[in-house]
Amino acid sequence: MATIDDVAKASGVSKGTVSSVFSKKRSISKEVTERVLAAARSLNYRPNYWARSLANRSTRILGLNIRGESFKFGQFHLSLLNGVLRICYEHGYRLLVNTLSPSYLNQVENIASDPIDGEILLDPMEGDARIEDRLRSGIPIVIIGRPPEPYEKAGLVPKKELLVCKPQQEAPSHSFGYRSALEMLTASPQITAIIVDTDMMALGVYKAAEQLGLSIPEQLSVIAFSDNSVLSPEFTPPLSGVRLNADRLGTEAIQLLLEQMNASEKSAKRVLIPAELVIRGSCAVPMIMHK
Repeated sequence: MATIDDVAKASGVSKGTVSSVFSKKRSISKEVTERVLAAARSLNYRPNYWARSLANRSTRILGLNIRGESFKFGQFHLSLLNGVLRICYEHGYRLLVNTLSPSYLNQVENIASDPIDGEILLDPMEGDARIEDRLRSGIPIVIIGRPPEPYEKAGLVPKKELLVCKPQQEAPSHSFGYRSALEMLTASPQITAIIVDTDMMALGVYKAAEQLGLSIPEQLSVIAFSDNSVLSPEFTPPLSGVRLNADRLGTEAIQLLLEQMNASEKSAKRVLIPAELVIRGSCAVPMIMHK
């Protein structure tokens, strides 16, 4: 493997000049630069990434931290990732996607600082240890989402027995949606609408409604707090949802992070990305109350 000494010898310059050509810390003439780069190409020389990062005090790596013990990418995450990657590409940054569980990171043998210049944190919680850790370390962060507030703040006081949360280690979303909807609709036949988290969960609700002989939307309205532009229209009837504009969310988040990293003074900034209600055929005023 070629070294910086080999490149310096082949191009007839000092090691310091070779280093300056690659780091651009000081001006080197065009003629010398071309000679050094030609020697490097012929020797297949590449500067050591971590040595350069140490010298520049920058890794050129940004982080995307996603909470979850058993995380799976959905359409929302893929769209968000596309938005983040596009801006990373334009500015010459790599992206480190971190889904490691807190239990793993807290093991003594795994305690280490992340090799990143800044990080986007997804789905924060109240008292989120990730936020506290980044603030202590001084790493610039951008948070997508906000810690949950009591429903009363929005004027909603739902009955606890009507809220069903899917455990992370639970069965697939469509199976959970089917089983939960079947139990809820059987126990509470007065229910005329169900709001689910994802399109796949809605698929399970559709199956449960079919088994119970309930017509969507005449007897039961269904809406998903997501909108899969490919899958949702294929439901029968087409599924209503909420378009979260995840691609734009990723783009705005990474641009805000770069802005923080380059700012002379640190500041807090809040950006709201509007969501869009997409009404299709799965919602209507209930016409017939089922038994």
